[in-house]
Amino acid sequence: MALLTLKNLRLAYGSQPLLDDVELTIEAGERLCLVGRNGSGKSSLMQVLAGEIDADDGEFNTADGLRVARLQQDVPGAEEGNTREVVSAGLPEAGALLSRYDQLTRALAEGDDSVWAEMEKVQRELDSRDGWALAQQVDTVLSRMNLDGDTPFAQLSGGMKRRVLLARALVSDPDLLLLDEPTNHLDIDAIQWLEEFLRDYPATLMFITHDRALIRSLATRIIELDRGKLTSWPGSYDRYLEKKEEALNAEEKQRAEFDKKLGREEQWIRQGIKARRTRNQGRVQELQEMRKEFAQRRERQGKANLEIQDSARSGKKVIEAEGLTYEAEGRTLFRDFDITVMRGDRIGVLGPNGCGKSTLLGVLLGEQEPQAGTVELGTKLEIAYFDQLRDTLKLNETVVDNIAEGRDTIEINGRQKHVMAYLRDFLFEPGRARQPVSSLSGGERNRLLLAKLFTQPFNLLVMDEPTNDLDVETLELLEEQLMEFTGTLLLVSHDRAFLDNVVTSTIAFEEDGPHQYVGGYDDWIRQKQARKPAGGDKPKKQNASAQKTSPEKKKGNGLTYAQELELKELPGRIEDLETRISALHEEMADPGFFQREQDQIRARQDELRDLEKELEETFARWEELDAGASENA
Repeated sequence: MALLTLKNLRLAYGSQPLLDDVELTIEAGERLCLVGRNGSGKSSLMQVLAGEIDADDGEFNTADGLRVARLQQDVPGAEEGNTREVVSAGLPEAGALLSRYDQLTRALAEGDDSVWAEMEKVQRELDSRDGWALAQQVDTVLSRMNLDGDTPFAQLSGGMKRRVLLARALVSDPDLLLLDEPTNHLDIDAIQWLEEFLRDYPATLMFITHDRALIRSLATRIIELDRGKLTSWPGSYDRYLEKKEEALNAEEKQRAEFDKKLGREEQWIRQGIKARRTRNQGRVQELQEMRKEFAQRRERQGKANLEIQDSARSGKKVIEAEGLTYEAEGRTLFRDFDITVMRGDRIGVLGPNGCGKSTLLGVLLGEQEPQAGTVELGTKLEIAYFDQLRDTLKLNETVVDNIAEGRDTIEINGRQKHVMAYLRDFLFEPGRARQPVSSLSGGERNRLLLAKLFTQPFNLLVMDEPTNDLDVETLELLEEQLMEFTGTLLLVSHDRAFLDNVVTSTIAFEEDGPHQYVGGYDDWIRQKQARKPAGGDKPKKQNASAQKTSPEKKKGNGLTYAQELELKELPGRIEDLETRISALHEEMADPGFFQREQDQIRARQDELRDLEKELEETFARWEELDAGASENA
């Protein structure tokens, strides 16, 4: 069943429309991911769907009684009241009454008898609006989201505020839930919780995110907003990437043929008298149409040109730390922590908000003193910082002044480059470059911070949440630069795909403090599970006699006979799982898939999720056994 349908929808701010004859149908049970470059109009489209702004033209039809709720991208700083009042605001009309009832109840508890008359009036209005059932609805959502309704909203962390705002969006029991960058400011634990919650949530979802792991886990269809046009790509995110690349290649070829024909026609029209003959008027008219089409063509936004400056190599040993211990506010952040960082290491740091990630970096870089332990920095270090709070940007100055600092040119790897040309590499056109930083979006500020960072050479790069608000294309380019970077990287991030693609080892803050693992996020998950048995206790070391009396004989390659048989069977199992997953993707890509009964749709989605999880676990087991065989070959 179609929840809503858009046809020929238009919305413009300035000369170029954000939405240019957009068409879209959303079926019940879908989970759509809306992708597109920063500034392409994704948030504006969501505001139109939520009824917060009106389109300039076009049709917008919805199912009878459709309830829509939107989680906005930014956490509002001016929200007042406790958690229950903020959540209650998600209910139209009755929400304000419930919030006022809570305020009056607190006033009476504090001995203020002057509010009795207003209390009686509010109670009567709640009775007439079935307000007590709605109050129960608020309490149910608070319980489901593990929220304390009495906690003042202003005292919550950024991640908990996002959870409260999600609860406010859910309290009206929407048929269509719109989420704009829901993972911003969340730590990995909160992102995992949100992912599991949304995967099991029965309503239809439409979400914007740069978190590729979240897209792969949730999306049943990708819709892309590019140059004002909306295109639909049924199936998985990886299928979208493959088909999009094919579409862009076809578009480039088609445009090249069009431009070639236009050039020939322009040459013909300059012949003068032949072009004005009556029998050629149709050709002249066709040329005029081609000129009009060329003038209206909207070029795809270019890619940022990121380039890290080479610096003199640091010493081979960058940081050596032993026995580090740090306590804050009566809590031990880490104890007896040892680490050696070598030149070329790319180390990710992950863990819950407030666990001590930034403190550990400060101690390792010699900016904070540990309560115990020693830190020795290597030689010839040139350190650069990427600050997630963007404190190095001067908001009242223009973009160009933040970069140039009075200069006309910037030296990049020994080459002089005009500052405006340099900013164009980071997608700042001259008009935008002369505007104050305060007018930039979050993604633009992150790009500016990267531009400022890359004006200096460095061999030790420290990055604190560099991926927030970046579109996927810029994020992938940053990944490429970091993977080619020959210096040393310390990276704090909650972006799971980014960690997997960039880092060579991970420091993960766990219940008993930080531990270092080889590889990225997925490698940490596998090794963490191997480090702890199902009971949750740390694995016990076997003594020598226990190892000698192992009941299974080892083969010459280090595997037991049963493990060797299992290793031989795993490739066939992997191939079978990939075939079944591919068949499900094809089935879900059929336009009629979401016309089926909701139980059938959900069963297929659950089956796909289970198969993908089983494939991941099978791959991990194959890698484990294959590594064991290789090490002892």
